[in-house]
Amino acid sequence: MTHQLKIAPSLLSCDFSNLETEVKNCERFGADILHVDVMDGHFVPNITIGPLIVKAIRPHSSLPIDCHLMISNPDNYIDDFADAGADYISVHAEVCNHLHRTLSKIKERNCKAGLVLNPITPLQYAFDAAEYCDFILLMSVNPGFGGQSFISSFLDKCKTLRDYLDSNGLSHVEIEVDGGVKIDNIKQVVDAGANMIVSGSGLFKGNLEQSIKDMKLAAISGQ
Repeated sequence: MTHQLKIAPSLLSCDFSNLETEVKNCERFGADILHVDVMDGHFVPNITIGPLIVKAIRPHSSLPIDCHLMISNPDNYIDDFADAGADYISVHAEVCNHLHRTLSKIKERNCKAGLVLNPITPLQYAFDAAEYCDFILLMSVNPGFGGQSFISSFLDKCKTLRDYLDSNGLSHVEIEVDGGVKIDNIKQVVDAGANMIVSGSGLFKGNLEQSIKDMKLAAISGQ
């Protein structure tokens, strides 16, 4: 199965003093998903935003909202993010004691359920949990801060996962990538099997409209 390319601007890199406009521009300029990085200062060394911001941006865009929970005890907050308007919710394998239960709870809230793996977390977690997932997010940086450099070992890991999914009746499961994806490496990322592309500084540091167009073009042509 060939999945549609989806560009997901990471709102962590946008201008929060002008958040409504930034969100509207993402949709107007051709983004496919709004990515929200949720950090708690415990699982990762930073604190960002929570359900209140998701609730605030929900009326201003029809795009799906993808909430990446980089937090401890994510089960305690799934209902809050679902109530706020999340469409996708992903949790880290490293903090979930009962992944099946957590992923099932996300689905029960009619959200797409995702499993996240840090760069050195074994792929076996994804192999075992994939049947309960709508998507798997492979981190291509260590989580906690925006603007980090892409870790190239992601590419082999992504290829291995895509091959596993396609060979085991799980081709419907999408692969998301988050961290350091820019115009000069997106073609490699897509060729490795990812189709949900999160980018923060790679989109917001320049002209957002042109950056989204260039990212989509580069994903196909490499230019």
